[in-house]
Amino acid sequence: MAELVATEGNTATGTLTLAAESGGVHITGSLTGVAPGGMHGFHVHETGDCSAPDASSAGPHFNPEGHAHGHPGHGEHHAGDMPNLAADDSGTLVVDVQVAGITLGDGGATDILGRAIVLHASADDYTTQPAGDSGPRIACGVIR
Repeated sequence: MAELVATEGNTATGTLTLAAESGGVHITGSLTGVAPGGMHGFHVHETGDCSAPDASSAGPHFNPEGHAHGHPGHGEHHAGDMPNLAADDSGTLVVDVQVAGITLGDGGATDILGRAIVLHASADDYTTQPAGDSGPRIACGVIR
């Protein structure tokens, strides 16, 4: 699980459940308190530390293979790159994402247990290096 809490000046919060599956990790749950109707970047970050007011303590995107940032399923990308999430008209994001190429709790190079999940204020453009220009981090949670 990961309990995401709002960064300073934001209100996004929620609980995510992670499950190891063949070929990756399935992430489900919901987040509330985001801008209604907006698109948001969503990534696994390197460090399991959300203590900084802006969640900068979570570090860069999880990228054990040293790839360029990009869109998952469309060529080279960070292991922590995930599809953008769309908020509904009430400011709720429903998360149901299968992330290929990562693991959960196996201790290997692609293991995300103990890392952070971060929600960003804007959509990831999947082009801008190194992180997709998805704006400030509005929520952060450590995968436990």
